[in-house]
Amino acid sequence: MCAGFMENKLDKEYQMLLEYILGNGVEKKDRTGTGTLSVFGCQIRHEMSDGFPLLTTKKMAVKTMITELKWFLKGDTNIKYLVDNNCNVWNGDAYKNYIAKINMRPGVPMVKFLKQTEFINKIKTDDEFAKRWGELGPIYGSQWRNWNGDNFIYGDLKNGIDQIANLINELKTNPDSRRLMVNAWNVDQLDSMALPPCHYGFQVYTRELTFAERYKHYSGSDRTWEEGGGNAYGKITAMDMMDDEEVPIRAISLIWNQRSVDTFLGLPFNIASYGLLLELLAVEVNMIPDELIGNLGDTHLYSNHKVQAATQLGREGFDLPRIKVSNVNLLEGQFDYELINYNYHPSIKAALSN
Repeated sequence: MCAGFMENKLDKEYQMLLEYILGNGVEKKDRTGTGTLSVFGCQIRHEMSDGFPLLTTKKMAVKTMITELKWFLKGDTNIKYLVDNNCNVWNGDAYKNYIAKINMRPGVPMVKFLKQTEFINKIKTDDEFAKRWGELGPIYGSQWRNWNGDNFIYGDLKNGIDQIANLINELKTNPDSRRLMVNAWNVDQLDSMALPPCHYGFQVYTRELTFAERYKHYSGSDRTWEEGGGNAYGKITAMDMMDDEEVPIRAISLIWNQRSVDTFLGLPFNIASYGLLLELLAVEVNMIPDELIGNLGDTHLYSNHKVQAATQLGREGFDLPRIKVSNVNLLEGQFDYELINYNYHPSIKAALSN
């Protein structure tokens, strides 16, 4: 292992999950018609101090993940922003929604549907078409930023509850609250969504840092205060110095809950996305990212992903990368990032089941 980096436990934990599903999963039918091997009730845990939770046993589509998270944070629910930024993970759901909406129009004869490639190209080039047919209903962004409000229309959030703004305010004013939660499972609006949320809610938790933890962050070294020559009398001065430089006094953790988990394609994406959200929240409220936890319900491997999973099981992970985020404005869905020392095995292609 390289000096200064922790052992990559994340790839091993993920590979253990793949192996467990292959060995213990039960065959289940699913809405896509693909078929799955499925287990129920799993968990992923990751210490953020070990590195940014981006799998290294296959190349991850980092820009795609970041674009989608920005889209959620903006409160957007139209794929126009995604396709304009070369993020295609929602294309299939948007196209299925387009077909379904046309078929549902009363008294309108069947029309010749656009092919999916034609549909996406028209989303890119025709604003009026995108406004009408690119909308996915009140999915994640709407629930995070505009619960029970009007639909997102070109950046205008109306009427609803802004859960992200409320979360930030509570973290700053009442960080020990046990109500630091954001929910996407709005029962009243599920039928209006192109796809009900798979990761349906998250909760954050904060705790006070010890002097040793603050000093480690301040000094950038693993040496303790005492190992650096400090004594008990100097701690008060050291704490004053850290306070003056606004060294964080709290750590923040995040746990997300997921009802349905596409383990090969979706889960690595979800882990990285919520890891990044935790980093952004930490910067926004001046805390240190602590632990990331995923509670997983129906955790499945699609039947056409078994070979790909076996390929990934045969790979040894690299050190996890680090990430630096800056110019963070969560409520605008804006931030800059630098991914550091991301080494990875080649990507493994697999079909997405919509």
